[in-house]
This record gives sequence, C-alpha cells and structure tokens, in this order.
Amino acid sequence: MATKLSQEDLLEQFENLTLIELAEFLKAFEEKFDVTAAAPVAVAAAGGAGAAPAEAAEEQDEFDVILTAAGDKKIQVIKVVRELTSLGLKEAKDLVDGAPKAVLEKVAKEAAEKGAESLKAAGASVEVK
Repeated sequence: MATKLSQEDLLEQFENLTLIELAEFLKAFEEKFDVTAAAPVAVAAAGGAGAAPAEAAEEQDEFDVILTAAGDKKIQVIKVVRELTSLGLKEAKDLVDGAPKAVLEKVAKEAAEKGAESLKAAGASVEVK
C-alpha cells in the first residue's frame, strides 16, 4: 500500500522537476481530476480589479483594426481588405459596405499598424483598438 506524502514532501518533489515536466504533470492532473488550474488565477486577478485595467492598457499585445468608413475609393479599400484577410471578393465587399467592422482581430501591434496604414493609404477611415 502506498504511503501518503505530506505537502512538504510533494513540494520537495516538484522542486526537482523541470518546467516541462511540471507542465506535463499539471496537464495530466487537470485531465485526471477534470479541473483547471487557471480558474483560481483568473478569480484572483479579478479581485484586484482596481490596478488591472491600467496594467492591461500598458501591456496590450493584441489589437483590432476597425474599418470605420470606406471613403471615396471603395474599390481600392476592398482590394486592401482582400490582401489583409483571406476573404473572397463578395465577403470583402460586404465587410466594406457594412462598416464599421473589424478587418483584423487580435493581431500584433506591428500587423495592426501595417494594416491600418494600408487601409488609410487606400482612402479608408480606420481605428485601431
């Protein structure tokens, strides 16, 4: 029969694991007991909501490029939308006609800036959030 390990014994064992081994253990633990270790972290972060919005604004790493208006050169804007996305001609036209709509969502800052510049060069009004 297996002996029960104390919390200190377990911590000593985990201390000797590499990060990869620890991550694999965590995944196996979550699967075996049908739990998620990330939930308590999210709850703890929500508890300190006073400082969280300021930190989130500084550390934003995902941006959305919103087409607010197509402008006078609608055909050029549709071409740029097709270049930036994998949309077909009809879908790109519908997106431009339905402005304001997101052209790119959750992209890196550089990609968002590049996309916004391309759309502005084509004559569109763009907003990056």
